[in-house]
Amino acid sequence: MQRIRLRYAKRGPLRFTSHRDFARAFERALRRAGAPIAFSQGFTPHPKISYASAAPTGVGSEAEYLEIGLQAPVDPAQLRAALDAALSPGLDVLDAVVAPEGGGGSLADRIDASRWLIELPMIEPEIARQAVEAFLAADEVLVERMTKQGKRTFDARNPVAFFAVTKESGAPSGANAAPCAIIDLVVRQVTPAVRPDDVLSGLRVVAGLEPPVPPRVTRLAQGSLTPRGEIVDPLDADREDAPIGGR
Repeated sequence: MQRIRLRYAKRGPLRFTSHRDFARAFERALRRAGAPIAFSQGFTPHPKISYASAAPTGVGSEAEYLEIGLQAPVDPAQLRAALDAALSPGLDVLDAVVAPEGGGGSLADRIDASRWLIELPMIEPEIARQAVEAFLAADEVLVERMTKQGKRTFDARNPVAFFAVTKESGAPSGANAAPCAIIDLVVRQVTPAVRPDDVLSGLRVVAGLEPPVPPRVTRLAQGSLTPRGEIVDPLDADREDAPIGGR
């Protein structure tokens, strides 16, 4: 009877939650919240939940999306609050809207790019800037990654729409503080998907940049990429029918 689209975040230590772990936690949260979830037909009914482009394990995110089907209409703001309260802190439900009855396309149809923030501790911003410039100057940056089909080689350069070291980079306060380069990255969605770790592999290929400690990666947004380089939230098209506030 009703479809609700949600945006949620993975923060702090909960960024290490795998997609499967989150799916189990979310189904439990639906039961605790008393949501009238709809189920598929057949011998093994499953709750009607569809996920859109989940972030890799170990990556934080402020922009994860899913859609649920309900047997009865609910107020999206109340559902958002109930689900948020039922999930562990760090798995935070930020927004909810009612999906249009007449279609309007799936969430996946509205996502063609993601914006990422990559923190590189122990890397001087100027060194990172030179590596980024070398990456952008290349016509092609071939990297390897193990996939379900085996080891694949693909171009990490072409899907990159924006790549820069931010002004926030530098050493934190304190005389002995270590430097930290912070990178702003926008990647178009392609097949196979190019992820931030692939782009970091590309920096190693073109400039020999090898972070001494694991980088910290956060997805800031995902949606449709405009000609001006902005990313449109996939829930925005539904807000006229079901405006709601997040926290």
